[in-house]
Amino acid sequence: MPRAIKNRTRRLLLWCAATDRSFELAEQHGATVLSGKCIHCNARHVLALDGTPHTRATIEHIVPRHHGGRDELANLAIACARCNVGKGHRLDARRWDDPTLQRVITTLQTRRAERMRPPLASLDLPPPPADADDE
Repeated sequence: MPRAIKNRTRRLLLWCAATDRSFELAEQHGATVLSGKCIHCNARHVLALDGTPHTRATIEHIVPRHHGGRDELANLAIACARCNVGKGHRLDARRWDDPTLQRVITTLQTRRAERMRPPLASLDLPPPPADADDE
């Protein structure tokens, strides 16, 4: 994976975790990490403080990029690779007005809104994510 993409992914993961109530600072093998849950299945995910995932955490675009979803914090969440790929295969190619797609988007938007918080003050965060179109 090219370095710019890897850095972008780590930055997005870090910002998602920093603004998600399910993620808290924890200790793992003598290091401070962020530990929280997948937006879909609540499986535990762990990130280093630079955003490097210690698990198979991925960036979930709640409104898929295919349908105009952007890299805005309210549209981003952390998901298991399995959950994220499964959602993509099942839903991304559907028409925007598909009832199943709309139901899943609404459910995930509600979950993200319930989990949203101001960024953890104790984290040394990089600049907030800019939308990919703006980079």
